[in-house]
Amino acid sequence: MGEASVYKNIVRTGWVSSVNAADRTARVTFKDMGTTFVSGPLKVIKNPPFIPAKDVVQETQTESGGSGDASFASHTHKVTISPWLPSPGDYVLCLYIPTNDGDGFVIGGI
Repeated sequence: MGEASVYKNIVRTGWVSSVNAADRTARVTFKDMGTTFVSGPLKVIKNPPFIPAKDVVQETQTESGGSGDASFASHTHKVTISPWLPSPGDYVLCLYIPTNDGDGFVIGGI
């Protein structure tokens, strides 16, 4: 593979065809360059979830009252925050290491 071809394949976009949540990998279908093919397992880049503070239980704000409707008691809701993983059908940006059969990564959704 020539140097120009390697560089053209470093950054790719495609559609997620399957996800392995336990391994944090996804297979991506690429429909460019005149062919359609499915990648091997690509590692999904770890990105921290967006949370307002570290090392504390995340909850919604305490609210009570009611404007025109029946009043409700003050309450909170537990919030579970998980790292992002793509879902099948998501359009994603992928990055490959520029070597023959180089590893690839899913950088994020588009």
